[in-house]
Amino acid sequence: MIPLTPPSSPPPGWGQSLSTGAAGIALAHMIAAGTGRRTWATAHTWAAAMTREPVLAHPDVCGLFHGAPAIAFTLHTAAQPAYHDALATLDGHIMRLTRACLDAAHRRIDRGELPRMREFDLISGLTGIGVHLHHRHRGGDLLAEVLSYLVRLAAPLTIGSEVLPGWWTTDNTNGRPCPDGGHGNLGMAHGVTGPLALLATTLRHGIIVPGHIEAIEQITTWLDSCRQGTEGAPWWPEIVSRTEHREGTVRQRGPGRPSWCYGTPGLARAQQLAALALSDTDRKQQAEQALAACLADERQLAQLSDTSVCHGWAGLLQAARRTAADAHDQEIATRLTALRQRLDGHLHHRIPDGHGLLEGTAGIELTCSTASETVAWDTCLLLAG
Repeated sequence: MIPLTPPSSPPPGWGQSLSTGAAGIALAHMIAAGTGRRTWATAHTWAAAMTREPVLAHPDVCGLFHGAPAIAFTLHTAAQPAYHDALATLDGHIMRLTRACLDAAHRRIDRGELPRMREFDLISGLTGIGVHLHHRHRGGDLLAEVLSYLVRLAAPLTIGSEVLPGWWTTDNTNGRPCPDGGHGNLGMAHGVTGPLALLATTLRHGIIVPGHIEAIEQITTWLDSCRQGTEGAPWWPEIVSRTEHREGTVRQRGPGRPSWCYGTPGLARAQQLAALALSDTDRKQQAEQALAACLADERQLAQLSDTSVCHGWAGLLQAARRTAADAHDQEIATRLTALRQRLDGHLHHRIPDGHGLLEGTAGIELTCSTASETVAWDTCLLLAG
């Protein structure tokens, strides 16, 4: 499904995009080469395509899914000695990038201001950079600094006479400034579920900073306050508006699309990871039940209209697969075959036009490959715990 050769004249920035460009496609080729399904010569061609332009390492344009962190994540995941020197060079750029982002974020908190979404989220912000640092180094002072920032992010802020969660963003969901008070974002891609999953994953690996557990508890308590539905079939809104926060209400009438990026699959997996980190059996069962109920609800499944990792069948399958592996019972696991069949059925009718990881064929191939359970490529999605 994915192309074997890069285009000769791609648009600017395409090479360094893990989401839609060469970095995501290269990742799929590298993992295929590692399992013997493709050649390393092809993978190296795509590695060269990632670095055809000068590698970006500026705080305003870089994150896990674009620029130096995206390229480094791809090369590190490949576990190929040929990329050792390139990774060492990228490490220096990412260190400087991370420190610049951290300095700006701490200054913002010191001023008592709310964050922009790209300051902290998985796709563009410090959560995503923290994911790469953990994936690459499994610890270290710089990762600890990112985690300490997330601890500060979890602390509430008083804005005027109103107390808001520290991750309450001044943006709309499109990342642009919002004149109506911003929103609280619950999603894995752009919301507080991403920081929760990273804090939980690092804690499970024995990496802990002061306030770490308290931050996890602050986030999960807020998610509990947003939970809707019944005990057996809970769901969460995608976002909470300023008015909803003040009134303690949720206007979303029912569960949304069961996607990785904003829906129950990502939310449930993050809360399962938090429960595993805290040895919280009740929360773990609640998270698993939420996903099991989602998978049994045809009204939710019918909202999926494509096959992508970000918001389609591939993302649902991968989230379910990772959640099932850590689940108390087999309820989710028994549905994996049917999920794969439905993904295959949709692919039979329409293959995506793009070839990237989040919305194209690279992500679908990675989900469908035999390496999907053994190679932690989905660390970038905060699903591999």
